[in-house]
Amino acid sequence: MEKALAELGHMDEMAVMDSPAHHLNAGAKLLATVIYIIVVMSFDKYNLSGLVPMLLWPVFMYQLSGIPVSTCFYKLRIVLPLVMAVGLFNPIFDREIMLTVGGVGVSGGVISMITLMLKGVLCLMASFLLVATTPFDSICAALQRVHMPKMLVTLLLLTYRYVGVMTEELAVMTDAYHLRAPGQKGIQFSAWGSFLGQVLLRSMDRAQELYSSMLLRGYHQHFHYATIKKFGSEDAIYLALSIAFFAAVKMINFGELLGGMFVR
Repeated sequence: MEKALAELGHMDEMAVMDSPAHHLNAGAKLLATVIYIIVVMSFDKYNLSGLVPMLLWPVFMYQLSGIPVSTCFYKLRIVLPLVMAVGLFNPIFDREIMLTVGGVGVSGGVISMITLMLKGVLCLMASFLLVATTPFDSICAALQRVHMPKMLVTLLLLTYRYVGVMTEELAVMTDAYHLRAPGQKGIQFSAWGSFLGQVLLRSMDRAQELYSSMLLRGYHQHFHYATIKKFGSEDAIYLALSIAFFAAVKMINFGELLGGMFVR
C-alpha cells in the first residue's frame, strides 16, 4: 500500500515538472492526444509499416518532457500485458502467408497481432504522457471547456482523487489486521468477506465526508481552482505540427518508402 501511495505521489510530482511539454496548454495537449489515438486506431490491421512511424511522436514528446520512456512502461506494467494479449489468437485464425522474410513466410495473423499490440502500446504511451505532463485538475478543466458533461468530468476527478484516499484506508486496515494477527502472511481467506465489507463501509463514510467538505468550500462542478495556461502561439504551433505529422504519416507510408530506398 505504501508503494502504491508513493507511485500516486510520483505521478503528481511528474505533472508539475518544469519542461517545455509541461508548459503547454492542457487543452492543446488533450486535443493532440485524442487526435493521435484516433489516427493510430484508424490504421488497417495489416498496415504495420505505416503504423511504426507513429512511434516517433510519443518518443519525441517524452524527450521534450524529460520523462524517460521506461517510466511509462514501469507505471503501466500491470496494464501492458493485458494490451499485449489482444490479438494473440490472430495467427491461429489467419494463416494466409502475406510476405516472406529471409525465406520464412509470415502470415497475416502474425502481422495483425503485432499491429494490434503496437496500437495498444502507442495509445497507452500517449495517454500516460498526457497525465504525466498535466495536472489532473487541468485535464478535467480542459474536458469541461470542450463541453464534456459535467457529471462525467466530476466522476473522473473524484475517482482519480479518491484512489489515494481508498489506498490509505486499505493501508490502515491492513496494518490493523496484521497487528491482531502477528506473523501471519497476508489475509486469511475466511476474513476476506468481512474485510471487504469494512472497506466498502469505510469508503462510503469517507466519500460522504469528502463530498460534504467540498460543498462547504463552495464546490459547484466548476474547476475555477485549476491553473490552466492560456492558449498561446507556442500551443498553436505545437498543435499544428502534431496534426501535420499525424496527417503525413497517415497519408504517406514512410515505412515502405524507406524500405524501397534500401531494398531494390
